[in-house]
Amino acid sequence: MPVYGHDIPGSAARAAVRGAAPRPFWLDDPDRPSPLPPLTGAVTTDLVVVGGGYSGLWTALQAKERDPGRDVVLVEAHRVGWAASGRNGGFCAASLTHGDANGEQRFPLEMPLLRLLGQRNLEGLVETVERYGIDAQLERTGTLDVATEDYQVADLVRQAAESDGELEFLDQEQVQRQIASPLFRAGLRDRTGAVILNPARLAWGLRDACLSLGVRIVEGSPARRIWRDGDQVVVETDGGRVTAAHAALATNAFPSLLKRVDAFIVPVYDYALMTRPLSDAELASVGWSERAGLGDVGNQFHYARLSADNRILWGGYDAIYHRGGRIRPEYEQRPETFERLAHHFQLTFPQLTDVEFTHAWGGVIDTCSRFSPFFGTALGGRAAYVAGYTGLGVGSTRFGAKVMLDLLDVPEHGETELTMLSMVRRFPVPFPPEPLAYPVIEATRWSLDRADHTVGRRNLWLRTLDTFGLGFDS
Repeated sequence: MPVYGHDIPGSAARAAVRGAAPRPFWLDDPDRPSPLPPLTGAVTTDLVVVGGGYSGLWTALQAKERDPGRDVVLVEAHRVGWAASGRNGGFCAASLTHGDANGEQRFPLEMPLLRLLGQRNLEGLVETVERYGIDAQLERTGTLDVATEDYQVADLVRQAAESDGELEFLDQEQVQRQIASPLFRAGLRDRTGAVILNPARLAWGLRDACLSLGVRIVEGSPARRIWRDGDQVVVETDGGRVTAAHAALATNAFPSLLKRVDAFIVPVYDYALMTRPLSDAELASVGWSERAGLGDVGNQFHYARLSADNRILWGGYDAIYHRGGRIRPEYEQRPETFERLAHHFQLTFPQLTDVEFTHAWGGVIDTCSRFSPFFGTALGGRAAYVAGYTGLGVGSTRFGAKVMLDLLDVPEHGETELTMLSMVRRFPVPFPPEPLAYPVIEATRWSLDRADHTVGRRNLWLRTLDTFGLGFDS
């Protein structure tokens, strides 16, 4: 049996989450900025950005950096950083393709360039944070992937051997010196391909940077429609409308203003817990001397990291799709998942069984079938869009924003290195429409769980999906 099974969580797990606040830890911050006024009436601008998460913020910021004279309006339905950008785990990776294996399967000829672009993108993100003085609690820790089952070890050995020295394989004794857990059998250490940060503070810092450059940001202004009006586009919100030369759509998991995009996205809920701050003795019992971001390599995997004040964030495993692709506030709380996560935490770190969780929350991820972002234009090239980050958007949204701006500039300035990429030109396989989508996704979830229970063997359903390039490898 796998170490993370389906046994019922006991009283210790239930007690650990009983007092957890039902809200994202990162957003529960006294330094959260005050809301900005909503849009009222009609405004005209050069570029309208729809969505105030990372994708929209990076688009607005880079648009002003490219052309300080360009007028930019950013329209956000709720608050900047309110959705995935303010409630994710804070893992910021260089990968643009959701890992090398996924990229090699889909863009084998481009992977050397995509790796280079991804590393440049990460360094550019770090440089931007430093240049604008953003207090994102950024740490260059890298990551540590761990095997919790014997059959997983060989794959880590292979990845290290194929990495040209960029990844270090750690045997059981070595991985235990990194992070002490009776479940960890081996590890794969990447010291340069990722950083960890406070995701909400990154979003708020990008907001402030945008405002400092003259971007006009309106909150509480859901965008309802978009259409072309001659050589301009119009975005209509509840309180007014924005007329612009160009539009960049960055709504990710939420329904797009362009219906063509929705066929390629399913919204999946992910969940996380945050402990209270660990004492010095509790932290010493775990080790974690290099503070690396942690993930196990199961199909249904967990991720974990230390916060700036030495709490442990522990999330993942369950990925929940609701029939019809519905997105609702009540889906952000799922007690059975929180208890399961607490139970798995206690299996992983039995020395921390008495540690309580202070926050428990969920959020929706924009998942596409190739597990990496896709791009496009519409309305005669006046609008660009990006979506499909599948949980790895903290870093790659900056790249996605750059691609959108390049796509909007093509009619005037021509193609760029980015717009010529197969990754940018090709679309993922669409998901089937409802009512077919729900049973397809549930069958896939069951099969991935089954693979974790059968030493990684992928059944006929998963092999068929692999054949058609539908991903679902993690």
